[in-house]
Amino acid sequence: MKQSHPSVLDRISSPSDMKGLSAEELGRLAGELRQETISAVSLTGGHLGASLGVVELTVAIHAVFDAPLDTVIFDVGHQSYPHKILTGRRDRIRTLRQGGGLSGFTKRSESEYDPFGAAHSSTSISAGLGFAVARDLKGETGDVVCVIGDGALSAGMAYEAMNNAGHLGNRLIVILNDNDMSISPPVGAMSRHLINLYTKRPLQDFKALAKGAVSLLPAPLRQGAERARGLLKDMVSGSGSLFEDLGFSYVGPIDGHDVNQLVRVLRTIRERADGPVLIHALTEKGKGYAPAENAADKYHGVARFDVVTGQQQKATPKAPTYTAVFADSLIRQAEADDKIVAVTAAMASGTGLDKFQKRFPTRCFDVGIAEQHGVTFAAGLAAAGMRPFCAIYSTFLQRGYDQIVHDVALQKLPVRFAIDRAGLVGDDGATHAGAFDVAYLSNLPGFVVMAAADEAELTQMVATATAIDDAPSAFRYPRGEGSGAALPVQPVPLEIGKGRILREGSKVALLSFGGRLGECFKAASTLETKGLSTTVADARFSRPLDHALIKQLARHHQVVITIEEGATGGFGAHVLHFLATSGTLDRGLCIRTMTLPDEFIDHDTPRAMYDTAGLNAADIVGTAMSALGVKSESVAARTIAIAATA
Repeated sequence: MKQSHPSVLDRISSPSDMKGLSAEELGRLAGELRQETISAVSLTGGHLGASLGVVELTVAIHAVFDAPLDTVIFDVGHQSYPHKILTGRRDRIRTLRQGGGLSGFTKRSESEYDPFGAAHSSTSISAGLGFAVARDLKGETGDVVCVIGDGALSAGMAYEAMNNAGHLGNRLIVILNDNDMSISPPVGAMSRHLINLYTKRPLQDFKALAKGAVSLLPAPLRQGAERARGLLKDMVSGSGSLFEDLGFSYVGPIDGHDVNQLVRVLRTIRERADGPVLIHALTEKGKGYAPAENAADKYHGVARFDVVTGQQQKATPKAPTYTAVFADSLIRQAEADDKIVAVTAAMASGTGLDKFQKRFPTRCFDVGIAEQHGVTFAAGLAAAGMRPFCAIYSTFLQRGYDQIVHDVALQKLPVRFAIDRAGLVGDDGATHAGAFDVAYLSNLPGFVVMAAADEAELTQMVATATAIDDAPSAFRYPRGEGSGAALPVQPVPLEIGKGRILREGSKVALLSFGGRLGECFKAASTLETKGLSTTVADARFSRPLDHALIKQLARHHQVVITIEEGATGGFGAHVLHFLATSGTLDRGLCIRTMTLPDEFIDHDTPRAMYDTAGLNAADIVGTAMSALGVKSESVAARTIAIAATA
């Protein structure tokens, strides 16, 4: 009978417990860590594929380096689940992405082993260089290790950091986790360059490594190296010439799933590196779990699933998602207009543009994780007479703000921004919340800014943006399912800057901008039962504002409340500014603006997050009654406090 080995993972409470493990034990630890990761994510959902791809790499890093004395930065943090398990958080790993539980990304406040938060890609080398320079200025010791994916190398920020690091020359270790798969398949010349390094030049110049470094390669690469003609020439010239030219010593490519090889390479680098080093590790996203390996997206982001079958436990949708409605609407417009093109930044599936790409393969452009380039690329398309739709999540569009201002707005170019994930987004938390786009776009001269209250309005806003040829425009919409609204057979453009009244009242006016309209109707019904006649209006536009509608609400109601899924400084601020400058406030109007609070809200269910934000129906009722001086037992203590200090 085969004797089972005692668990290695059970003996690990921190990375220091790994220092005495044998090569055989490290291999077993990697296997157990992979199974623990699969088990945990099967209960919580999350970014499984990326984490499975770095299991051996994570084991090797913590076996060789001394975190937290050594700084280990994962870019993007969604590949950090194995890291969390090995750094004292195994007992909480099944709270991942749940309310009050572990973040789905690295987070400084969560652990001393997370020195830098990362939920947006391509930041690790810049941050790591900052740590390395600070270390040297303070005369301290310790290595800085940055783990960055090949998809993240499509962002210019990574090269800016590498160029700076090569110039400064500080000791810095960058590990390129090359799995040839970002959320969307990696695009562009950089992807081809990385592939060529592997397929055409199997042995690279190991620089600081021992002369016999070829022995560190797995058999296929070692055999290729022995066969390669001009091997010595390659070693002299450097097959990783791009990285060498940026000032890095290039090591690789190496097998990212051979933990013993990784340990040997990392130990050699640790002993001999005297400047910036880039280690090129080849990995497979979803490694070791067949359903993930066989899935098109390698299980990048999954719901809860059955470990045996891999079947995800996704609820049957009651209505189409906003993302799907946008994609279908854009396809419909593009069928009638061959000038319509679509641009996204490594999020073709997330934004729904994968459907558009299948229908119009030559008119859809995935620029990689390069939002700045994507925005200006769209501006160039617009300047050349095309009708570009730039589909980027609100939280990622922040990265291209200078280009929005300088390259789009200043030149009045009709780029159309489709802003997905507006408002709070649930288990991805604060890093992915679409909180600021209304404020940062509504301040730009000439911009048309819209927000869809339901999926029917979204179809009309796509049609509206298509028709705007003399100005930039944007329309935002939430994550997830729509409300079930009937979609128009033939969407027609909205009148620019015009809202609508959906329910007539006389005491309280609720002016909604975006996805809180349903909560406004619930609040209105409750207020009516309390004898407070309530109007519900849908603003549709934050720029230009519907001045006539706002004046009408102010003139005929005692209280006006604006409600939006965005930060202070957005729609409500513009309404207040208009009322103040027009003299409307001089008559004693009682007005309140309901926005996201002045804080970052941690991950939870969307409902719970909006409870925290104070933007659900009960909060709207409480705000209205507080403004009228009426006490209500249903008003949350937080809402009362906010209203009392307003």
